[in-house]
Amino acid sequence: MAFEMDDDAFADAVERALDEIPPQLREMMDNVAIFIEDRYEPGPHEDPDTVLLGLYDGVPLTERGMDWGDVPMPDRIFIYQEPILQMCDSEEEVIDEVTITMVHEVAHHFGIDDATLHELGWG
Repeated sequence: MAFEMDDDAFADAVERALDEIPPQLREMMDNVAIFIEDRYEPGPHEDPDTVLLGLYDGVPLTERGMDWGDVPMPDRIFIYQEPILQMCDSEEEVIDEVTITMVHEVAHHFGIDDATLHELGWG
């Protein structure tokens, strides 16, 4: 059963999750935009049943070379509201899942892959 939460409350949960990122790391995220979307829409060559809780879209800091532009387009982190609410039964669970998802996507920005996240207990 999905937990019902209005958009403002969900946005507050995303803000709280972002606040959980240590300040020194947040400062290094000066060109990252965070978006809340209803759900992930798979591309034409993807499994139409793909469900994501979040997505990092950008070039990880570890892959940027000296030729990286002066003002590159911002990296983007998407947090998908509907699948998170579908898997949660309480506001506390939503906040926990949003936090886990945010940490996961921010880690990708810093070049940490899924395998390493799993080893660290974040997946």
